[in-house]
Amino acid sequence: MIDIDAQTAYAIFWGAYLVAFIVFFYMMKKLFRFLPLYGFRTLLLAALAAVLLTPVESPELAGWWIPAWLFGGYEFILGDADSAGRAWLNLGIGGLVMLLVWILDLVRYRLTRR
Repeated sequence: MIDIDAQTAYAIFWGAYLVAFIVFFYMMKKLFRFLPLYGFRTLLLAALAAVLLTPVESPELAGWWIPAWLFGGYEFILGDADSAGRAWLNLGIGGLVMLLVWILDLVRYRLTRR
């Protein structure tokens, strides 16, 4: 059982992580605005969101989620291929979901530009 201090630290981590992601995403959006194609700009932003926001459940604590890129990279460096593979599988699923969202956004963009 996890105590209240650990739960508070977990909530603070995810809050800070999401605020940092929003700031970073906004900065990257301003940077990508100079790219000429709407589809390419949104593809880069979707890939950024998929990589940074896809979680993986902690093997030690049920119900605790970790950013998959962080967990997968750390486990890969430590040599635990099974845990790293689970994280990369989650990243792949997150990437496919964002690919679907990107395609739907391109359809919306095409229909509203007519």
